[in-house]
Amino acid sequence: MAAEAEGLQLRANPDTRAATAPDANGLATLAKLATSSFEGIERELRAEIVQAQTQTLRYRTAFDAIEQGVCYFDAEDRVLLSNRRFAEIYRLAPEQIRPGATLREIVELRVAAGTYPAASADDYLSFCASNHLSKESIVWMTELRDGRLIQMRRQPMPGGGCVVTYEDITELKAARAAANERLSLQALIDRLPDNLWVKDVNSRFVIANQVTATRMGMAGPAELTGKTDLELLPPEIARKFFADEQEIIRTGHPMIDEEEYVSKTWISTTKVPLRNERNEIFGVAGISRDITTRRLEDALRDEQAKILEMIAMSAPLGDVLEHLVLLMESQFKGIAGSILLVDETGSRLRHGAAPSLPDTYAKAIDGLRIGPKVGPCGTAAYRREAVVVADIMTDPLWGDYKSLAAEHGLRSCWATPILSHQGAVLGTFAMYSKEVREPSDAELRLVDVATRIAGIAIERKLAEDRIHFMANHDALTGLPNRTLLEDRLSQAMLHARRDDRWVTALFTDIDNFKFVNDSLGHNAGDELLKTIAKRMSDCIRATDTVVRLGGDEFVIVLSDQPKNADTISQTVRKLQATISAPIRLEDHDVTITVSIGIASYPDDGDDVDTLLGNADAAMYRAKEIGRDNFQFYTPELNTKAHSKFLLQEELRAAVARSEFVLHYQPQVDLRTGRVFAVEALVRWNHPRLGLVPPLKFIPIAEESGLIVPIGDWVLNEACRQNKAWQDAGLPPIAVCVNVSARQFREGNLVAQVTNALTQTGLDAKYLEIEVTESLIMQDLDLAIATMTDLQRLGVELSIDDFGTGYSSLSALKTFPVSRLKIDKSFIDGLLANENDKAVTSAVISLGQKLNLRVIAEGVENDAQATLLRNINCDEMQGYLFSKPLPAKGVEELLSVTSGYPRTGTSNAAAAMIP
Repeated sequence: MAAEAEGLQLRANPDTRAATAPDANGLATLAKLATSSFEGIERELRAEIVQAQTQTLRYRTAFDAIEQGVCYFDAEDRVLLSNRRFAEIYRLAPEQIRPGATLREIVELRVAAGTYPAASADDYLSFCASNHLSKESIVWMTELRDGRLIQMRRQPMPGGGCVVTYEDITELKAARAAANERLSLQALIDRLPDNLWVKDVNSRFVIANQVTATRMGMAGPAELTGKTDLELLPPEIARKFFADEQEIIRTGHPMIDEEEYVSKTWISTTKVPLRNERNEIFGVAGISRDITTRRLEDALRDEQAKILEMIAMSAPLGDVLEHLVLLMESQFKGIAGSILLVDETGSRLRHGAAPSLPDTYAKAIDGLRIGPKVGPCGTAAYRREAVVVADIMTDPLWGDYKSLAAEHGLRSCWATPILSHQGAVLGTFAMYSKEVREPSDAELRLVDVATRIAGIAIERKLAEDRIHFMANHDALTGLPNRTLLEDRLSQAMLHARRDDRWVTALFTDIDNFKFVNDSLGHNAGDELLKTIAKRMSDCIRATDTVVRLGGDEFVIVLSDQPKNADTISQTVRKLQATISAPIRLEDHDVTITVSIGIASYPDDGDDVDTLLGNADAAMYRAKEIGRDNFQFYTPELNTKAHSKFLLQEELRAAVARSEFVLHYQPQVDLRTGRVFAVEALVRWNHPRLGLVPPLKFIPIAEESGLIVPIGDWVLNEACRQNKAWQDAGLPPIAVCVNVSARQFREGNLVAQVTNALTQTGLDAKYLEIEVTESLIMQDLDLAIATMTDLQRLGVELSIDDFGTGYSSLSALKTFPVSRLKIDKSFIDGLLANENDKAVTSAVISLGQKLNLRVIAEGVENDAQATLLRNINCDEMQGYLFSKPLPAKGVEELLSVTSGYPRTGTSNAAAAMIP
C-alpha cells in the first residue's frame, strides 16, 4: 500500500520529482519504486483477471445451465458464443462449436450427427440465412430426422448479428397433446346422452361425464371424483351397485345390458373390468341409459300385438276394449280411460269399457246422448273431432255432469271419436285426469293409436255380427234362412215330443211371382218379397218362425200347436187374407196370392228333412190344383218319390256307363282381363233326355253316395284335360274342381287327388279344389286336416259359396285356402240391394285382410263387373264373359283371346263367347 501511495504521490507531483536532480542513490530508489509500482500493477491486473475469470466462469456456468440452446452470431453469421445446451440439442460436443465457426460449418456438423431436417443441407442453410437477414424477431420450428421438434426464436442485435434460442419441444408438445386430449375426451364424454364413468377397485369415481354428475345431483364431474355410490345414492341402491362392481373385479366377468328399476326409472347398464398391461384389473368402466321410454314403448307394442291377436281370435269385444283402456292407462300417469259405443239408434253412447273409473260414474254416463253440448264424449261424437276440456268445473260442455265429476275428483277430460274406415262414428275414447291440465302431444298420439285399434275391434265385431246374421238370415228380408230353419225346427220338435203337441211346417210359394218381376222389374219384386215377409211375420206369434228359403219360397214354423187341423187351417186362412191385401208397387196396386203346403210333426214326418219334404210336396199339390190355396200332406203324394227312385237307378247305370261330360266356365282377373282358370262343371249326357244339368241329379247323387265315384271321375277328367291343353301349347291355367261333403267324409280325398295328379302328369299348382263353407263347418277338425294335406301336395284351395254359410273368423284364418268365392245370390242383388253390396264389400275386405284372393261368381253384366272392380274384387266368373264351354270351346277361347276387356259393353263380351 505504501508503494501504491508513493506511486500515487509521484503521479500527483510530477513537477517536484522532475525538479530534483537525480543522483545515484536517487536512481536506485527510483528503480525500486518503479519495480514496486509495476509489481503492484501486475498484482492488481492479475487479481482483476482472476476476478474476471471467476465472473466469466459464473456467467458461463449460468449460460450453460439455460434449458434452451443459445447461440450468438455476428453480422456474417459466424458464431460468437453458444451454450452447452445448443450443442446437446444437436447431438454435438460443446468443443465442436468453436467461436468463429460459420453457419455452414455448424450445419455440416449437424448433418454428420444426423440432427438436421428432412431438407437438404443447402436448402436448410438457405432457409437459415434468409431468417438471419430478417430485421424482425422470428419464431419457427423444425422437425429433425430423428423425430424431435425444435422451436427457434431469432432476435436481431444492435449493430448487426443476432441471438437465436433453440428449444426441444417434443416432450412439451406430447404433454400438451395429452392435456388437450384429456380436455377433449372430457368434452366428448360430456356430450354423450348416457351416463359414463370409470371407478377404481374400491368403487370410487375416477372419471365421469356431466350426465352422470347431474343424475347424482352434482354440478360437474369433478365433484364425483373420489366418491362412492354410498355417499351419493340411497343405501339399498348403492349397496347393489357396489356388490355388482366388486363381483366384476373379483371374477373379471362383465355385466352386459342389465335392466334395473331405479328411483322410478328403468335403466340399462353395462359394466366391464379394466385391465393393465399385466392383465391386472385396476377398475371398472360403466355406461347406463334411461330406457323408461323404451320399456313403455315395448310394453305398448306387446300389448298392441296381444290386443290385435284377441281381435283376430274373436275375443269378446268388451274384453278387447278393457285391455285397450288398461294399456293406455299404463302409458299415462294419473289417467283413467273410458270407451263408449254408439248404440243401434245412432243417438246415444253406451258403456263399452271403463275398468278404472268408479262404477257409479260409468253407469251414470251409460246412455249419454250425442249432441253439441253433452260433455266431451257426446260432443266429440257429434262433431266427429277430438274435444279437450282442461277444467271440467269451468267448461260449459259439462252442464249437469259437473257435480258428478266433482264427486269423483275428475277435473279434466279429453275425448276422441272412434271412426270406422269409412268415417262413421263408432264410439268415443275418453281419458280423465284428477288434475286441471291438457294432454301432451305424446298423449294425443297414443290416444290416436288407441282409437284406431278400438275402431278395428268394433268394426270387426260388427262385421262378424253382420256375417253371422247374413249366414243365418236372408239378406233381402232379414228373415232366418235355411240354416237357422233346421235349428229352429229341430228345437220345436224336441219340445213337441215332450209336451205331446204338434209342430207344423207351412211351405209357402208366391203365385205368379215371375210375372211381377218380368212386368215391374226386379226392384218391384224385391219390394214385394219384403212386404210379404213382413206380413207373414206380423201374423204369427213370437215363438213361431218365418224363413225365406230363396226366391219366392218361404217356410213358416208353427211351434207348440194343438193336435187340431182346424186350428191350423184358421191360422193359414188368416195368413192368406193378410198376404192378399193390395200392395202398392211402381204406382200399381198388386194383389198377391200364395200356395201353401202343410205338414205336421210327428204324423207327417219325424225329422226335419222328411217334414219339410212333405210340406214341399203338399205345396206343389196346391200349385197343381190352381194356386191360391193350401193343402195338407197326404200319403198319395209319395207317388212322386217313385220317379225320384227311378232317376236314382238311371244315375247308378250312368256311373257304370260313364255317361258324364265336363263343361268349363272361365274365370277372369278383373284387373288384367286374363283368363287364369276354369271351373269344371259336370253334365249327365242322358241317352234319352240329353244333357242333364247338375241341379237335377247332384242332390240324388249326394243322397245315394254316387257322388263319390262321380266326383272321382270329374277330378281325373279335369286333370287329364288340363294337361292336354298344356301339351297342346295353350297358356297354362288352373282347373277348379268342386268337392262334395260326401267325398270329404269318405276320408280318401287326398289319395284320390294324388292319384289323379300322378296318372295325368298335371302339376299340382294347376289344380284347385273348391269346398263349400257349410261343408267345412260340419267337421272343422277333419276339414282343416284334409285341406292341410292337400296344400302340402301343392294344390290350391278355395271356399265356394262364401257368405251363404257361417264360419267364425277365428276359424277362417286357420284355413289353408287361397281364395274366397262370393255366392251368386249376392252378385244378383249387387246393384239394387245395399245389403248384398255391403256383404260383398265385407267379404272382399275380409279376404284382403287375410291375404286371400276373392272371386265373384254369376257376373252377368258390365255394371256388376264395374262395381266389383271399384270395390277391389280380384276376379270374376259368369255369363258376362262366357257360359260353361266344352273342352273344345275352351281351347278355341284360349287360342283367340287372353281375357275379358277392361272396358266395353256386355255385347262385346258376348261376342267373345263361342
